Amino acid sequence: MAQEISIEAQRFKKVREELGKTQSEFAELLGAGSSTADIERGKKKITGKIVTELLRQFFINPLWLYGNSYNKHLETTASTAPKIISMNSSDRENMIMVPIKASAGYASNVLDTDWYQDLPAFNIPLPQYKEGSFRAFQVRGDSMLPVLQPAEWVMGKAVESVRQANDNRIHVVVTADTVVVKKLRKSEISDLVNLISLNRDYPVIEQPISEIKELWEVNSKLSFDLDVHEGEEAMISLKQGLDSLRNEIAQLKK
Repeated sequence: MAQEISIEAQRFKKVREELGKTQSEFAELLGAGSSTADIERGKKKITGKIVTELLRQFFINPLWLYGNSYNKHLETTASTAPKIISMNSSDRENMIMVPIKASAGYASNVLDTDWYQDLPAFNIPLPQYKEGSFRAFQVRGDSMLPVLQPAEWVMGKAVESVRQANDNRIHVVVTADTVVVKKLRKSEISDLVNLISLNRDYPVIEQPISEIKELWEVNSKLSFDLDVHEGEEAMISLKQGLDSLRNEIAQLKK
């Protein structure tokens, strides 16, 4: 008679598969020997150390693991949601604008309501900006070329925590002393994220999660440069060339 697999073993296996890890890779991450095969077959119990590592590295709720909760994850990191919001006369949330000159002050005044009074704020009546909190930040420098030009504005949607952040997306990251616009990539090291510039002249920043005060996922930008950039011109030229080639081939087939 086949041995019945416990719920914790089943859920343990599910976590590994969702993370895309092999049994040996998962065992190494958790300090569980050379493989997790025996745990997944129900031949070996999940130790307290493994439960701790599942929580520390992947926010897995121990109660969920053992079938006593519907909440799979526990949030163990500080909230990165906005600390202060601005409302208009219609009781709708405004989008606060943070220009380059104010970015250093913003980082050190995220809890100061008086400081926010001097920042411009507005509301965009579009469906893309109806759900959630949004904020606009002006881009400093050329580290995000060619996608973001210096002095352009990016609009970001508030992210509640680093765990909820979408991997490999551009974010505005606010720490105690700076505001940066970078591509966020989650790290194998659970208490760090990598902040990546699109301009390869800039190094990758290893950012401790504990130092992130606010996090905004960029979903749009505002530019006042109406000239077509060289890269865009090249793409347009390439598309036109391909269209012309397709037309010539179509004519030959007739």
